[in-house]
Amino acid sequence: MKIAMLRVGIDSGSGGIQGPLFRDGSFEFIPIPDNFEKLGVDERTYGNTAGLNNRKLVEYFPEGRRTAMASQPIHFDPEFVSFTYGDPPPPKAGLRHVKKGDMLIFYCGLEGWDHRSEPALYLIGYFEVLAAGRPDSFGDELTRTFFAKNFHVRHQQVFARQRDELVLVKGSERSRLLKKAVRISVMGRNRKG
Repeated sequence: MKIAMLRVGIDSGSGGIQGPLFRDGSFEFIPIPDNFEKLGVDERTYGNTAGLNNRKLVEYFPEGRRTAMASQPIHFDPEFVSFTYGDPPPPKAGLRHVKKGDMLIFYCGLEGWDHRSEPALYLIGYFEVLAAGRPDSFGDELTRTFFAKNFHVRHQQVFARQRDELVLVKGSERSRLLKKAVRISVMGRNRKG
């Protein structure tokens, strides 16, 4: 069995905040901002999308950024409803070699929301791989069936541009978004002077 660990979700480098970690160890997975132009299909934004706690995701941003972030589209990937992940960049092209039964472990940066807890990295979920490969290896019908909820497939303009490089992973029904985050490291802070 192979195990691949992937950093996902909003953080100080992509979105400008860490995801919220609650006192009881639960968390809100906040996807990264979508940097594509307006897609016009199921336009989910931080302002119109509620998280697991029924709070709009925009509410986790500092008050001074909420207006700007409310209309910012979201890049939902991985998605933990039908358990899919897609990525076109060369650094993750090796994911096409994962096989059924291998594991993708997802981690992200979280910081205390309703209590003091410095930013750190946490395990938040995993996929037990059911299938992985490029869209052509699945064929059009299976790609639509397995990956209908995946950001890279559901948006036709994105899919058309990325199809040749895109690696798709489908998790089995044993895949999960954890209820409680598991701390794996402490993130350093840049200090001046």
